[in-house]
Amino acid sequence: MDPLLAAAIAARDHAHAKYSNFRVGAALELENGQIVSGCNIENASYGLTICAERVAVFKAISDGAKPRAFRRVAICADTETLTPPCGACRQILWEFCGDIPVILTNLHGLTREFTVGQLIPEAFDDSLLG
Repeated sequence: MDPLLAAAIAARDHAHAKYSNFRVGAALELENGQIVSGCNIENASYGLTICAERVAVFKAISDGAKPRAFRRVAICADTETLTPPCGACRQILWEFCGDIPVILTNLHGLTREFTVGQLIPEAFDDSLLG
């Protein structure tokens, strides 16, 4: 199995999803081949919940990875159909990762690949700030 997919699947096991029971894992591959994972972490105040994709990006950046120094990201949820990133995560992926491949997977072995640009067409970024 692709180590990136395996890392996303394993990260899902660490999710703190006691309110929704919707556990998600994500894993980012850096340009140097290192893999950084994240899981969703829920809060009783639902607005403070953070998605797996954002945890992985913020963890990688806080550990010294440079923005846009990522090769691809994998996202895993235990659903029959594949679960793409939410709008906020799409924006974070665009800002910090660029137009990298996004591999969606589930626990049944189904996978599908997109690019961040396909998931967030006409994306907002600093090029629009003048």
